[in-house]
Amino acid sequence: MVKTQHKASKKKVASKKKLASKKKVASKKKVASKKKVASKKKVASKKKVASKKKVASKKKVASKKKVASKKKVASKKKVASKKKGKARRVTLKLREKGERIQGILDTLYPETPIPLDHSDPYTLLVAVLLSAQCTDVRVNQVTPHLFARARTPKDMVMLTQGEIQDVIRPCGLSANKSKAIWGLSQILLSEYDGAVPQSFEALERLPGVGHKTASVVMAQAFGVAAFPVDTHIHRLAARWGLSDGRNVVQTERDLKAIFPEESWNRLHLQIIFFGREYCPARSHVASECPICSWAG
Repeated sequence: MVKTQHKASKKKVASKKKLASKKKVASKKKVASKKKVASKKKVASKKKVASKKKVASKKKVASKKKVASKKKVASKKKVASKKKGKARRVTLKLREKGERIQGILDTLYPETPIPLDHSDPYTLLVAVLLSAQCTDVRVNQVTPHLFARARTPKDMVMLTQGEIQDVIRPCGLSANKSKAIWGLSQILLSEYDGAVPQSFEALERLPGVGHKTASVVMAQAFGVAAFPVDTHIHRLAARWGLSDGRNVVQTERDLKAIFPEESWNRLHLQIIFFGREYCPARSHVASECPICSWAG
């Protein structure tokens, strides 16, 4: 009887231990489950925060782009406004000064040969591009070597940019100029059947071709009235009191307002010739200058 009671007591203890063990395991599982849920909530919270940050970042980028876009539009409007700006008011006195200057230039330079050697609009375009920050004399020394190898856009794109650069190196800025010459030649072939377009807009879209270069080509290759303003003309117009000299755009506008349209192409070259011979930037004696002595 005692033995039987002892066995029952052991079973009861074992049962309690097993139950306690199950409760412990269940408790651990419950704790683990809670931790897992908490972890998931934490991850979800982090993802939510990250998502919010990402959205905020996108909004910030979009806002910056919007601001940049507005600035770009404003800048374009500003440039367009400058281009559309008014020329200075041409008074009778200013008109008379212009006529006197034109008379002197016509007397000194009745003939106005184009200073850059060329044989057609394409070779003129390339020569004018090369003349940026380079003398006409130097350009005329280089172009015979270049045109001996490539006188047309088709021939030019057969050369590499490195080969073009080697030839035009004496003109300076050879890396940029060679890239522009090759690039514009490719565009002329693909978009204009190898011909130079006869419009300011089309020319100014070509690599390396700005308004001044386009104006020279339009005036000297196609006979379209233009008044290309380089640094020499810009300087002399200010020195002679024909323009306020703030920028070449304003100078071009002022000169076009003062001089008759049929004289623009000729005057552009006459002023350049005069500046080189009588009116240099340095070591200039105004009292001995045919124009500065009275117009300055």
